[in-house]
Amino acid sequence: MKKKKLNLRDLNKTSSDNHKRNDGHNHSSPESIGNFKIYVPAIFSFVMLIIGIAMDYFDVAFFKDWIRIVWYAVAYLPVGFPVIKEGWNSIKNGDFFTEFLLMSIATIGAFAIGEYPEGVAVMLFYAVGELFQSAAVKRAKRSIKALLDVRPNEALVYRNNNYVSVNPEIVAIGEKVQVRVGEKIPLDGILLSEKGSFNTAALTGESKPDTIAKGEKVFAGSINLDGVIEIETTKEFKDSSIARILDMVQNATARKSKTELFIRKFARIYTPIVVFLAIGLTFIPYFFVDDYVFSDWLYRALIFLVISCPCALVISIPLGYFGGLGAASKNGILFKGASYLDEMTKVNTVVMDKTGTVTKGVFKIKEIKAIGWKEPEFMKYLMAMEEQSTHPIAKAIMEYKADGEDFQASEVTEIAGKGLKGTVNGKTVLVGNKALMISNNIEVPSETDNIVESIVMVSIEDKFAGYAIIADELKDDAHDAIKQIRESGISKIIMLSGDKDSITQQVAKEMGVDWAKGGLLPEDKLKEVEKLMSENDNKVAFIGDGINDAPVLAVSDVGIAMGGLGSDVAIETADVIIQTDQPSKIAKAIKIGRSTRRIVYQNITLAFGVKAVVLVLGAGGLATMWEAVFADVGVALLAILNAVRLQKMKWK
Repeated sequence: MKKKKLNLRDLNKTSSDNHKRNDGHNHSSPESIGNFKIYVPAIFSFVMLIIGIAMDYFDVAFFKDWIRIVWYAVAYLPVGFPVIKEGWNSIKNGDFFTEFLLMSIATIGAFAIGEYPEGVAVMLFYAVGELFQSAAVKRAKRSIKALLDVRPNEALVYRNNNYVSVNPEIVAIGEKVQVRVGEKIPLDGILLSEKGSFNTAALTGESKPDTIAKGEKVFAGSINLDGVIEIETTKEFKDSSIARILDMVQNATARKSKTELFIRKFARIYTPIVVFLAIGLTFIPYFFVDDYVFSDWLYRALIFLVISCPCALVISIPLGYFGGLGAASKNGILFKGASYLDEMTKVNTVVMDKTGTVTKGVFKIKEIKAIGWKEPEFMKYLMAMEEQSTHPIAKAIMEYKADGEDFQASEVTEIAGKGLKGTVNGKTVLVGNKALMISNNIEVPSETDNIVESIVMVSIEDKFAGYAIIADELKDDAHDAIKQIRESGISKIIMLSGDKDSITQQVAKEMGVDWAKGGLLPEDKLKEVEKLMSENDNKVAFIGDGINDAPVLAVSDVGIAMGGLGSDVAIETADVIIQTDQPSKIAKAIKIGRSTRRIVYQNITLAFGVKAVVLVLGAGGLATMWEAVFADVGVALLAILNAVRLQKMKWK
């Protein structure tokens, strides 16, 4: 039966309530004060323990008998009661042998044999270990608030010869909806207006706006960029594109299993063995020892339990992971929990988005080809026309630097779905796509047929004057990222994108990706990744940055988001955040995960090895509480020093 993780917020009911309300990051807020209260019980117990030990050491006169017992009991309860309560709840649920039960028996046993400081210290160590773990995973809670903000909340529907604003959820299929400039499309439908330009980043993650012609499909969540348009709805709101994304994120997160850390699994075996050995140590000697005295063997069994208390394991393992989390953070990588450090070591398939993940998501001029003109002069004609446009491609063209005075365009008109026509320096200029050239009987060179990126063609005085290729740039470390991912032992690298398949294939080929697929909607990406995950032995890490990637980030074994420019919902849904937006950090995340696992296994071996030796000595009556202290505190300190090594390691 899966054990319930001890929630340290149970250490203080008031702090628990406050913490539940603390979803922000304003550390001066009342919520953050409530969050601090989580640490109060451990701090209180620590102070009481230190004072008590000091009074024992200096043999303070009044610190005797019942006063001493009460003092240490008060020190014990803030950290001990939640553990005892959790152990009792586990027993009621049929899960007897948990670390909570062992911690409870061992520490209460320490009190029974008069070792009050040890009882408090052992439980305090456990509480501190849990606090370390809590600090490491506190950001793991997923939030879909940002996605909810994207969902349209009103629709202008044509009813009774007038447009009225209603909730999109009550709009029927076949109704006419008006969408103004800058507003979101509230429901899926077909375009009734002649044309429209839409930002579909919420759905596809692609920065290039889509130009849609009359009769073509438009999707909820897209933003209207150009003029007032009308659409006819084809789906109800609950079936719309943006609603499906929201549903997929919720369902995928619910389906994702929580990886248990090693100590949780190990405790299932270790705890019952120790408990039964202690019981056996108490009663079995009765049958073999002539001068058997129950109290003596009970005393020995309780020492055995104190020694066997998994304090060193419980604190050294979270600290090992905490060291890994800290090392990752120093390298610009945020793991939302220790379990994802483990999961990263198992990944053998990396699936990545294109735009914003391996590319910069910003249009730049990739190539300029002037025919019969010098490049600067050719570009001045092109820039004079594009200056009239607010399209992202036009902005990319306007970044070109040409010496001398700029040309001025006049009589510029837009030709729907094709481009611009105007006059520059007294010459007729056409700027747009191939369809514009053909419709004006301009002969286009055949070399342009093989260009998959966005291409802006120019004709001057009815002659083809050249073209400019506009494309999204690869990130500076994109090639190096693929190389390092392969060197880290990943067997398969895949690219899935909402961009055109031709562009996706070209980028994938340039980067050396195993295979790629473009033109995918969020549900298509999700299906592809789920298919990969269903194949034997596949552990899939998905890397993305947009809202459209959120469902896949949630369902993949490890979801990795680009945190610098990525959307809030992708960052909240992912398990790992690349804070610097560098894809080369992915390989480093894998290496840090492996180093952390190695350190943790070393700590487990150290803690268990020393403890096994002292347990044998304790069973034979040769170990005292001093050995017990070393087996717990000493080994824990050695493990802490080992974990600190992670902070000093370097990964290429």
